[in-house]
Amino acid sequence: MEVMKILTNTADLDNMFYSNNSYRAWIGLSGGNWKWSLSDPSFYKPGEMEFRRWGTGRPTVGHSGKICTGMLSNGLWYDNSCDNIHYPICADVRGSDVTFVIVTQALTWTAAQSYCRANHTDLASVRNMAENQKVKAMLSGGGLYWFGLFRDSWKWSDGSTSSFSFWKNGQPDNNGNEACVASDFSQSGAWEDWSCDMERAFICYGPVVSASKKVLKVKFEKNNLDLNDPAVMEAMLNELKQKLRAQGLDDNIKLSWRKQADGKVFHKEDKKTNKRRRKREEL
Repeated sequence: MEVMKILTNTADLDNMFYSNNSYRAWIGLSGGNWKWSLSDPSFYKPGEMEFRRWGTGRPTVGHSGKICTGMLSNGLWYDNSCDNIHYPICADVRGSDVTFVIVTQALTWTAAQSYCRANHTDLASVRNMAENQKVKAMLSGGGLYWFGLFRDSWKWSDGSTSSFSFWKNGQPDNNGNEACVASDFSQSGAWEDWSCDMERAFICYGPVVSASKKVLKVKFEKNNLDLNDPAVMEAMLNELKQKLRAQGLDDNIKLSWRKQADGKVFHKEDKKTNKRRRKREEL
């Protein structure tokens, strides 16, 4: 939440709104999209990869890990933890012919996928209403049966494993293929899932670079230039920067003049005052 507060405080809301008509910006979280275990696109006609037959209130929002799908005997689909144990529905695919097989050994979804791939073609893809009805007619009892639809877990683009989440209420809602995440800075940066094809502002980050500051006194002798002239001060800064670079200092080093109370940087030295100061130091 400390990071979210920093992002919210630094977000340029006016610029974000006028350039995107939105107070939202992409962050590095993505995934969460539904996929079929049998991923060959030639197996699906247009629209068949998107066919769904969800039960009431499904899929459940707010899951952060990988979620898998099963069918009840009424033909409706329910999302569930992939670690739960259910009977698998495998498919044998031969050209355009598909045969569904109910396995009577209860397995986790991942184990069911491995079993179907070893003994059949894959976990079943239910591509349309006709196939849904065909599978439904094979089921009995009140249990759940695994088939091939699953949802990726959300992942950070830099590979970090942070489990922190800040989803807006009702998000992620998995409305279509919403596999990328944006922060809504009109609501403290709360997260929403969106289609990755949307154009939005975005937030980058880089390594924290430690910085140090040093104050140096500069003394010029017998100089007829007006040292408080802005052009003269700028020229002197450029020359000093070149000398520091020649000594191997970072190119990103920044130099500036410190103004005194009267607004001036340089003051003519009073030699009498300096003599009295040196005498006091000797005493």
